[in-house]
Amino acid sequence: MSSKFFYPAIFEPEEIGFSVYIPDIPGCMTQGDSMEEALDMVQDAIGLMLEGLDEADYPAASSPTEISCTSPQFVMMVPFDKLAYDKKYNSKSVKKTLSIPAWLNAMALKKNLNFSNILQNALMRELNV
Repeated sequence: MSSKFFYPAIFEPEEIGFSVYIPDIPGCMTQGDSMEEALDMVQDAIGLMLEGLDEADYPAASSPTEISCTSPQFVMMVPFDKLAYDKKYNSKSVKKTLSIPAWLNAMALKKNLNFSNILQNALMRELNV
């Protein structure tokens, strides 16, 4: 399952920068002093608005041709990468309890291996992330 989503955004030029609205996500709006900053800010705003929702419950994206705007507004598709967002903002450690054979534990302790690091690396390798 891909963690990338695309939403049409309405960009409105301001005296300095842009205001940005995501019509498919009620209340999702932000602004930036430049196009680059506005794009970064709207990606974070999407993440904040979708925080806690299962990806299956994310609102469906409209076609950009269905979005009406007035001049000087314009519509642009905005990517949202859920995995990148989670890596940036949700990297708090979570305690996990697991069981391994006593002989394996003894060998690992003798080598001063970091169990958490080994498990994280193995999970990332297994999940291709």
